[in-house]
Amino acid sequence: MALQWGIIGCGDVTEIKSGPAFNKVADSRLAAVMRRDEEKVKDYAKRHGVPKWYTDAHELINDPEINAIYIATPPLQHEEYAIAALQAGKPVYVEKPMTVNLAAAKRIAEAVTTNDKLTVAHYRRAQPIFIKIKELLASNIIGEIRYANLTFLQPLLSAEELQNPRMQWRIDPTIAGGGLFYDLAPHQIDLMRYFFGEVKTASGISANQGKQYGAEDIVMGNLHFENGVLFQGLWCFTVPEEEAKDSCEIIGSTGKMTFSIFGEPEISVTKKGKTSVVHFEKLQHVQQPMIDKVVQYFLGHGENPCSARDGVEVMRIMDVFTGKIF
Repeated sequence: MALQWGIIGCGDVTEIKSGPAFNKVADSRLAAVMRRDEEKVKDYAKRHGVPKWYTDAHELINDPEINAIYIATPPLQHEEYAIAALQAGKPVYVEKPMTVNLAAAKRIAEAVTTNDKLTVAHYRRAQPIFIKIKELLASNIIGEIRYANLTFLQPLLSAEELQNPRMQWRIDPTIAGGGLFYDLAPHQIDLMRYFFGEVKTASGISANQGKQYGAEDIVMGNLHFENGVLFQGLWCFTVPEEEAKDSCEIIGSTGKMTFSIFGEPEISVTKKGKTSVVHFEKLQHVQQPMIDKVVQYFLGHGENPCSARDGVEVMRIMDVFTGKIF
């Protein structure tokens, strides 16, 4: 048996990051795509060699030849389409953030019965660099883990970027749940849970300092993991260009490990003043390792690489950091 995938929302994220990968992993084929704009969906299908296209998501979901659904719309639509696909008896791979807020994420999770399968696209946990980091931490290469410190800084969006439709939905809280924090932080927070396990307590604070759009543009958050590890994160999207930064440090009892989440795929390990660096090749399709795991899970050959519960927990942490829940 092979999975015949249907994509709901074949926008930018599916062009290179994910879409082509569905035809590059075993037992998987991209069979249909959906977008409300008829000309754009026809163009996508033609360029990617997809045999079917739709302008109505529910028609794609109910296509009897489609037996797996990938939801890549803006987060506002995730809940409706995920629940509809589950009710149609089809497994779901849903983009991050799982949805716009914790309440909606819980409703999706509640719709997943024992006979259903749903995976959240926190796909970095399947990439070789982050699997290696987890292995190195487990090997005690830097001793017992004390804390992790993540700093992610970007300059304020330009006037041109703010007017770009591809960016506008990402900074509209009604569509995306929040601003750039909700767009990017799911990967970072999910990786911390992947590395360190369950969170005991979470706290945070946020503000809209630049006032260029209606969502948070600075967020600070703290996590206390059940294993005792502490995490501190800072996200700011209004710094000068020269202050841009993407860095995560994990400090242990005998050394530290440094890497970026979105930058060059390399790990630096420093012990007793000496640093060693492990380099990784850049992936052509960043979601391909995750899609491979998802396909195997949906076919009954592996475990869920990122469950609905994982997605709910990441949404909870983001909502705590931004003061939406306490």
